[in-house]
Amino acid sequence: MKSAAAATAADVMPVRRDLRFDLPVERAKDWHGLGSHVTHFFNALSLLFPAGERFFMDSVRHYRDRIDDPVLKRQVLGFIGQEAMHTREHVEYNELMQANRMPARKLDRRVWKVLGFMKRVLPHSVQLAHTVAAEHYTAMLADWILRDPTRLDGSVDGYRQMWIWHALEETEHKAVSFDVWNSVMAPGLRRYLIRIGVYLVTTLTFWPTVFLMHVTLLWRDRAAPHPLRGLLRTIAFLYGPRYGLFPRIAGEWLSYFRPAFHPWDHDNRHHLARVDALVAAYGDHDRAAAGRGRTAALASAAR
Repeated sequence: MKSAAAATAADVMPVRRDLRFDLPVERAKDWHGLGSHVTHFFNALSLLFPAGERFFMDSVRHYRDRIDDPVLKRQVLGFIGQEAMHTREHVEYNELMQANRMPARKLDRRVWKVLGFMKRVLPHSVQLAHTVAAEHYTAMLADWILRDPTRLDGSVDGYRQMWIWHALEETEHKAVSFDVWNSVMAPGLRRYLIRIGVYLVTTLTFWPTVFLMHVTLLWRDRAAPHPLRGLLRTIAFLYGPRYGLFPRIAGEWLSYFRPAFHPWDHDNRHHLARVDALVAAYGDHDRAAAGRGRTAALASAAR
């Protein structure tokens, strides 16, 4: 008999959506309402996505032919389609940072190099386990953004809507890689230990990587105004006891250690009701995105 979480997973079908957002190039370093320090936290996350999401797609695609469930097969196609769209949008987003004399391409190359090494040396099962762990992280971050609209209060609308779209689709496909994992790996203690072991390694590498990229971006943008105020805002944004990122995701982080864990144990699919409005607003590609047209010229000037 299916658990409630597994039944929910079967009911949620990821859909590839080709949306485009107006990202003003001149605001790439300070688009968040709390200023440049918090902006660069999100920018650091963005720099992980092009290589990271390609890694996720490849690790799931490797096992696609071993999946028997026709619903899960369709979900895998939707997962790959969504991650491909996220990759495209974050590549363009990251180029806006480069256009503002930030070392986006250099940092991006480092991520590709590390993940390329992982793909060469790690067994495919461990690569999939890493994807499952990282997808739990993106699901936690997505829920944190979607639960409280004030997370992005005062932000430039195009950037705000892009992050909301990404969060919604991460929520929509949050169980796909996990269900692939359970489908292709034999049940038992070994499957659990690999999942948990890789999760711990992912935790010990993911946040230090984000921190180093965040610090690098802040160092390059050290002329940004109000550095002390920006630092205090960032500390509150990430560590504040009531609304900070880390206190709010702690429970979900711990839930992953349960042997019977499933991503849809935390049923937050009500957020997906917001998708249709985003598609209506940003699916019309006849509307030129004002921020993108200036990217090439500014990037050329930045070299």
